[in-house]
Amino acid sequence: MFEDLTVLDKIENLLEERNWTLYRLSERSGISQSTLSNLFKRNNAPTLPTLKAICGAFGVSMADFFADGKEGTILTEDQEQLLAAYNQLTAVQKESLIQFLSTLHNGC
Repeated sequence: MFEDLTVLDKIENLLEERNWTLYRLSERSGISQSTLSNLFKRNNAPTLPTLKAICGAFGVSMADFFADGKEGTILTEDQEQLLAAYNQLTAVQKESLIQFLSTLHNGC
C-alpha cells in the first residue's frame, strides 16, 4: 500500500482514503491545523509524538503505518468495509460500537 512513500505521502494517502481535510485531522489528533499545514508546506516529517497522535486519529498503529503492505492480516471485503466505516467514527462512536458488538457477542 505504502511502498517507497514518505511519511507525508502516507499521511496524505490516509487523508484521501477517509476523505478528510487537515482540519478534521486536527480535530481528531489534537494537533493544530497550522502545525499540520506547516509539515506539508515545509516538507518536514512529523516528530514521533506528533506522528503517534496522527496515527491515533486515523485509528492505525505506528507499526501498521510503517508496514510496507506485504505483511499483516489479509482482510475479506466485508472486513475492509467494516474497518473503513470504523475509522470514520469518533472516539465516542467507536466505544459505543465496541459495547454494542460485545453485547451481541455475549448474547450468542
